Amino acid sequence: MNEIGRLDGDDRKELNEILDSIFAYLDKDKLEAAQKKLISISKTPNYFIREYLGKSLTDYSKKTKMKKIIKPLLKHKIYGVRATALFFYYDLDRDNPEKIFKLLEKTFDSVPWEVESVINEMWRSYPDFMKENIVNWIDSENSQKRALSFHGMENIAKSDPGFIMEFISKAIDDDKIEVQKKITHILTQVARANPIVVFPYIREWLSIGSEKRIKTIWVSMKKLANIVVQRSRRDKSEEFVLLTQQTINDWTNDENENVSNMGERLSYIINR
Repeated sequence: MNEIGRLDGDDRKELNEILDSIFAYLDKDKLEAAQKKLISISKTPNYFIREYLGKSLTDYSKKTKMKKIIKPLLKHKIYGVRATALFFYYDLDRDNPEKIFKLLEKTFDSVPWEVESVINEMWRSYPDFMKENIVNWIDSENSQKRALSFHGMENIAKSDPGFIMEFISKAIDDDKIEVQKKITHILTQVARANPIVVFPYIREWLSIGSEKRIKTIWVSMKKLANIVVQRSRRDKSEEFVLLTQQTINDWTNDENENVSNMGERLSYIINR
């Protein structure tokens, strides 16, 4: 099996044979042997192997026995082993968002890539639950947790842009680069989906913004302006193009200096 890349039929067949051997050890109460076998394959750098293994382990009928070998692996020294354990518990409790969220609280800093994947799926499956609970992460002292709080919000960019913009408002001046990157990404995504809601928020932020805030906004607005002038029509609606152009034109004549300066810089991009 490859160390990177998606799985093909032969890969899955090989993994299924390994899973069968793990299940056989468990049937014979050879828990240590089963755990050793699992660790040997799950320490791979391949994300897709870890995901397939973790989720497939829930196929074993005797869940209590399986949990005995999996639970210690959440704190294993090897990243891939911890990630495989996370996927097991996520698939096991996928119908229980409260349990999954508690799991994310414990593992967000130990397996961040996999936590991002689970958070994204949580936004798709349980948007209302996520809106109610993720707000606590933005107030965390841990910058990694604050950054993760934005992940997956693009899933509600069309249905609830107001929630996203109010959420960003709480962190727009965060001084950690990982948080700023997440803000610029989600801001770009929600602006493309709902520009009529987003641009008034951005103007307000600019009007009372610090130099740091202006830089964060500039990164997103520059991306949006460049999308407008792309020849390809892929991923851009006529409404987005027209509203972005109109907003930039309006900003160039705005009475607020921060807003007008931003408008002039963006105007250069769309009119060049």
